[in-house]
Amino acid sequence: MSRPFPSRSSPSPASFVRVNGKIRAREVRVIGIDGKQLGVLSLADAINMARANGVDLVEIAAAATPPVCRLVDFGKFRYEQSKRDKEAKKHQHANKVKEIQLSPSIDPHDFGVKLSHAIDFLCEEMKVKVTLRFRGREMAHKEIGFQQVEKFIKDVTPWGHPDFAPKLVGKGINLMLSPLPRNKRAKHPREGEQPDAPVESNGANPPQRRPVGAADNGQPPAAEPESINSAFAKLDLKTR
Repeated sequence: MSRPFPSRSSPSPASFVRVNGKIRAREVRVIGIDGKQLGVLSLADAINMARANGVDLVEIAAAATPPVCRLVDFGKFRYEQSKRDKEAKKHQHANKVKEIQLSPSIDPHDFGVKLSHAIDFLCEEMKVKVTLRFRGREMAHKEIGFQQVEKFIKDVTPWGHPDFAPKLVGKGINLMLSPLPRNKRAKHPREGEQPDAPVESNGANPPQRRPVGAADNGQPPAAEPESINSAFAKLDLKTR
């Protein structure tokens, strides 16, 4: 009985590769072991040639007319394909763009947080779009906005470079930063940080926290420090 839909366990069309007898074309264009084209051969002749060389006939371009096949060991072919896929994934982050928003009157602490985020993105091979928006009368002092953007560029220079000079677009300044190559880029500022070392107990049980209000060896509990809420207890609520 034929299946109306493909099985869930079947490989996806993108990752499926036909090999040897699974190739459906009657004629194929064959590429030899040394990479040279051997011309168009019948499928049976191509399979026999692959067996004579101790390799497989692998279909590498099914959409071509006729399909293109290669004489190669299928295990080696899959290994090379996986390496190419890994290399392609490394460069996928470069296509991602993260946005950082600034303002002409940004607080120095907020500026440092924005800068830290931008460094994180650049170290992950992502582009960073810096946007500074003017509000109201801030448009009368556009030079202050440009000063903030130029300072941002200067501080991020060890990790990225601007694709173009900051430019005024409408009521804001736009800038695009790209990551520097790994061999020219500074190390991440938090790369060498070590987590806090745990306190050694020398095999002894960790100290247990005594519940609030519990007595210690028969002694009355110590007075609790005054909290914000305890201030309400001092209010005189008697009616006069």
